[in-house]
Amino acid sequence: MPDKTPPSTAQPPVQLSTWEDKGAQQSLEAEAFTAPPELTNAELVHLRVRVIALENLVIALLTQGSAQQLAIAREMAAYISPRPGFTQHPLTIHAAAQMNDSVDRAERFRKRYEP
Repeated sequence: MPDKTPPSTAQPPVQLSTWEDKGAQQSLEAEAFTAPPELTNAELVHLRVRVIALENLVIALLTQGSAQQLAIAREMAAYISPRPGFTQHPLTIHAAAQMNDSVDRAERFRKRYEP
């Protein structure tokens, strides 16, 4: 006589990500520390164009920002610092200077378009 009990509705849990899989996590960590492939000249040019466009877009947005938003942008530039125990890197210093320069440029445009 066949079993009349209904099949179990309990299903095994579906794994949505591999983060819980220790082996996968270790392989992802290993990949994170490998050097990325070299960019081609065309990719570098494209990246440079996109950075210029983004920089100008941020300046345009800062032009319409409040005085408080401009002050916060300057304050954020002051927060760029290395991890504790490490010394300032020239690129880090240059990044903070670029942020302040972007705010300065936005302020110049703001004065130009004030009524």
